[in-house]
Amino acid sequence: MSTATAAIPPAPDTPAPRALALGDSYSIGEGVPEAARWPAQLAALLRARGVVIDEPRIIAKTGWTTDELDAGIDAAHAIEPIPTDHALVSLLIGVNNQYRGRPLAEYEVQFASLLERAIGFAGGEASRVIVLAIPDWGVTPFAMQSGRDRAQIASQLDAFNAAAQRIAEARGARFVDTAPVSRERGGEPAMLSADGLHPSAAMYTLWAALAASSTGRPELWA
Repeated sequence: MSTATAAIPPAPDTPAPRALALGDSYSIGEGVPEAARWPAQLAALLRARGVVIDEPRIIAKTGWTTDELDAGIDAAHAIEPIPTDHALVSLLIGVNNQYRGRPLAEYEVQFASLLERAIGFAGGEASRVIVLAIPDWGVTPFAMQSGRDRAQIASQLDAFNAAAQRIAEARGARFVDTAPVSRERGGEPAMLSADGLHPSAAMYTLWAALAASSTGRPELWA
């Protein structure tokens, strides 16, 4: 076959923009199928709106605190390097700090460090990073049966979320305040997984919708 008639191989497909979710049980979706996790639901919602985005890589584990997430990122990077060109990075962490009675001042320092790492994974573009509020687990049946002071839980989580919002917005990241809907509806049976503590797919759908409205201008991700 002559060079004039030889077939030209097709250009390789352009990879979809990457997404990364960093967190704890709320990001890994304790008690729900993989497709029901809120980061996965967010990606599906964006795609339904015509936004090209890959399935998110999730680095999260039930029970992780801020320092444990930091170590988990290091461990995940050693296994599979984390690129620095993510179009969207989410960060949701802190409930286990509060649950274990860790101080707010420590959380602020460690959260700020994690946010800087998240921004680095977004190519230095803070506007591509979204921070979700910690839900108030004090409204759940688990909390009611635990004997913990529910008013104290709410007050402490409000302080943690206020710190996260202040730090995120000062750095140029987007804060998604999912706390009100979580507090208002988080005790409903339909909004809970089987353990009576973690959110159900239905609650994660509400979070994904709020997150989708805070992702900025996806056409700039390319």
